[in-house]
Amino acid sequence: MSNLQTKTREPFLRIVKRDGMKAWQSWGIRGIALLVALIICALFVYTITELNPLSVYGSMAKGAFGTTRRMWITFQDTAILLCVALGLAPAFKMKFWNIGAEGQILVGGIATAACMIYFGEILPPWLTILIMVLTSAGAGALWGLIPALFKTKWNTNETLFTLMMNYIAIQLTAFFVAKWENPIGSNSVGVINPDSKGGWLPEIGTNPRVSPYILPVTIVLALTVFMFFYLKNTKHGYEISIVGDSENTARYAGMNVKKIVLRTMLISGGICGLAGFINVSGACHTISEGVSGGRGFTAIIVAWLAKFNAFVMIFVSLLLVFLEKGASQIASDYGLNNEASEIMKGIILFFVLGSEFFINYRLIFRKK
Repeated sequence: MSNLQTKTREPFLRIVKRDGMKAWQSWGIRGIALLVALIICALFVYTITELNPLSVYGSMAKGAFGTTRRMWITFQDTAILLCVALGLAPAFKMKFWNIGAEGQILVGGIATAACMIYFGEILPPWLTILIMVLTSAGAGALWGLIPALFKTKWNTNETLFTLMMNYIAIQLTAFFVAKWENPIGSNSVGVINPDSKGGWLPEIGTNPRVSPYILPVTIVLALTVFMFFYLKNTKHGYEISIVGDSENTARYAGMNVKKIVLRTMLISGGICGLAGFINVSGACHTISEGVSGGRGFTAIIVAWLAKFNAFVMIFVSLLLVFLEKGASQIASDYGLNNEASEIMKGIILFFVLGSEFFINYRLIFRKK
């Protein structure tokens, strides 16, 4: 009786995880992805409008950096988005999926607005600002601590928990907007303390097109430097990395995993609460349900693309804000509807995010 031997055929395509890639190679792949995305966007624009794509890209640049004021508004929006991403980075690095940044921004904004309304015209400006910083960070930290407590005590799903906390924060914001509405019946708070500017972040310099934006940008840049060294060069940052790699390894090494999770979520929520403070006190000077502007979800993209590197987050945040400003500008200049400009933005994001696949994996085709 003869034995039948079957020959296993090698698959046509295999996906293999890369062991490692040099920094210049990974950034080269991202650059190629961005270039391909711009070419496809150019073809899309020419197909639907027959406009010169270069003029459309020039319009996008004008929307973000066309004037001194626009440029600094772009920098300020970048700083607020960056602040939220900095808050998410330690939690994500620990593999605690904090999807509740939207709510943490909102409760930080509520605390800031309350201080502006009740103390802004009574206390000295420096004391009001100090109280606002502490209360906004404390409110955000508390909002982040609640799901962390449930996770460490009952092993609840932190993704769903933090997501649901967003909706509670939205309803809290709606309640306080109704409580503080000005004028009565407007269903909005309006600009808080427009005459005295009590609780507004101080302006630096005398140029009105620049001075309101310098301090918020400076605060976030200082926070960026702090978070970079905190995550890279401190014991706490090392513990966050170990817990993210393996909780069992962390316990074997004698680490108190529960304490690390609680501490990290306090920091994560506190920084997101500070983003609410910067937005309310330094940018919009009011509170509403839309004060977070979806940054809590956009910041997730920033943190992941930057691989939790605080300095790389600066450039990723700037790219996303540039795309947002540019999309609005081309919609205005060329009469395109928002859907067309959002398609362009989506194409660019798709290729930038898709490039991460080729950075982490390689394709192996079957040899003849």
